[in-house]
Amino acid sequence: MEITNIKEKGFNLKEKISERLRPTDVEVSSNNTEENNADRYDELVEYNEKYPEPTAEDYTTLPKVLGHAPYATYLVCLVEFAERASYYGVKDRLNNFIQLKLPKGGNGAGAPPKGTQQNAGALGLGLQTASAITLLLTFLAYLTPLYGGYISDKKLGRMKTIWYGVWIGAISHVILIIAAIPSVIKGGNALAPTIISILTLALGTGFIKPNLLPLLFDQYPHHRDIIETKNDGKKVIVAREATLERMTLFFYWAVNAGAFLSLGTSYCAKRVGFWLAYLIPGIVYIIMIPTLMLLSPRLKKETPNGISILEEAFKVIRYTLKGGWIKRIKENQYWEYAKPSNIVARGEVESTEAVNKKGKKRISWTDQFVQDVKVTIDACKIFLFFIIYNINDVGIGGIQNSQANTMTTNGVPNDLINNFNPLTIIVFIPFLDYILYPLLRKLKIEFRPVHRIFTGFIIASFSSVAGAIIQWKVYETSPCGYYATNCEIGTGVSPISVWVETVLYVLAASSECFANTAAYEIAYTRAPDSMKGLVMALFLFMQSISAAISEACTSALIDPHLIWPFVATAIAGFISAFIFLWLYRDLHKVMHAERLEKEDKMKQEFLQYHDMKFNNENELEAVVSQKLSMEEERKQEQSVEGTVFVNSLKK
Repeated sequence: MEITNIKEKGFNLKEKISERLRPTDVEVSSNNTEENNADRYDELVEYNEKYPEPTAEDYTTLPKVLGHAPYATYLVCLVEFAERASYYGVKDRLNNFIQLKLPKGGNGAGAPPKGTQQNAGALGLGLQTASAITLLLTFLAYLTPLYGGYISDKKLGRMKTIWYGVWIGAISHVILIIAAIPSVIKGGNALAPTIISILTLALGTGFIKPNLLPLLFDQYPHHRDIIETKNDGKKVIVAREATLERMTLFFYWAVNAGAFLSLGTSYCAKRVGFWLAYLIPGIVYIIMIPTLMLLSPRLKKETPNGISILEEAFKVIRYTLKGGWIKRIKENQYWEYAKPSNIVARGEVESTEAVNKKGKKRISWTDQFVQDVKVTIDACKIFLFFIIYNINDVGIGGIQNSQANTMTTNGVPNDLINNFNPLTIIVFIPFLDYILYPLLRKLKIEFRPVHRIFTGFIIASFSSVAGAIIQWKVYETSPCGYYATNCEIGTGVSPISVWVETVLYVLAASSECFANTAAYEIAYTRAPDSMKGLVMALFLFMQSISAAISEACTSALIDPHLIWPFVATAIAGFISAFIFLWLYRDLHKVMHAERLEKEDKMKQEFLQYHDMKFNNENELEAVVSQKLSMEEERKQEQSVEGTVFVNSLKK
């Protein structure tokens, strides 16, 4: 039997059967009636006849091309541009606005007089308070997307959730503009509206961010690769994952292009005042409203099904943490405890479909779902090491921005330098993909994902080392010595150029290109398909923990001790990097064993579902291996989507 025939009669049939049990490429009514199911089946048959799925032979003989969504839907990228531009146009100004006081001889709106080394400032609350407030925004900006994704899946749907976020964000921008009015600043009334604005901005971001990229993907009409016949009669494979990757690149371009608005608002604050620095992002934000109004009738909208994978996963995790969980870990029964079959066996419920004996909630998960959560959690344990890495990556609060404020700027805004982060990523990722990685493969040097993460950790730690050295040199050369942060003697700043600060941002951005992408590759490859949302949730949760730890450390951000926060995070980063390398040095072997186990399972499923005979074992192994390779390639491509999402929050 030829492999291509096995593919046609085997996996194709199984996949088409499974497609009848889930949302597919065609829109159908949500009413679960026999008539609707019959209509849905007819539509599926018609769809599969019009767009046949490629066989194994097709993949080797037909060219692959990119598909496309309706071009109007790419305006979603314009919405993302406006959201990120407004967010970072505001966020990057907050440190100066809160930390520094109104400059002497300035215009009262926060702008310093020309020809001085002063930077824009307003409230004068100091580095510790500024760091605490901006870290609150960071913490919430990583936490609220989990709720935004949940409420979208469970109740509102993506489009309606985005609209809620847009209006909440609009209110936030209006409040912040009011806080920056000169009379409000001089009257000492700007802090309260600033905090309210930060809270609403984070909430609006949480509703928008987790839904824009999935909304863009929803517009692509096919949920798998298809064969398409061109006008000249030639057949091609329209590759779904490659198409989504291209759409992702457009989206990522919009993210980084939007982040560069921060360049303009930094000069607005320096030359005119904070009211203009906040007004411009607000105006850009308004672009979202007419764009979404124009797009809404043209977009395919997924109806929420009332089920959230994240919610179900957290239910399972909460159940495993019931009394005696430490003992169950020691006995290797931690996850077994939550499986419905074992819950029934213990007599806690009469059946998996019944409520428990106390009349509480129904058991809504299955044994397989618990196993999927277990595998995902195991795959995502590497994220724990990112808690320290994130602190090295972005610094503790506003310490880097404050450091730039103590250096010679010669008219350059001190908060402009952080724009070298997205700029470095834009330049460095193509270098890795097109030069470094191909060269290493050519030289047969294995640069495994674990090694890439380790490299990222080390580079980020060196970023903190650079910060410590720069801070020491600032202390040594400042007119106020080791009390440089609020220095008013002479020029008030060290003669060291602020451009030296770019070293920190270039190193940190370079580390992201190694560490973040590799972590997603590992986690996405090992985790089941249905758990992609849980992988994202766990990674975002690590970001929130990092922000919370930084928040707890803000009391240490005070002269003359500002060298030590850099030193402490660098040491922690180096130690955690080597611990990570030691613990996961054989991860590639573990993943290989998982692949073999998956192959064996797939063989059994194949023989169970399809009554087929093979000339020899090699034929079966060839089919299974080919199918598995296609699945792993797809997961690795999906990891790009995940990397883009988190980086879009950071940019």
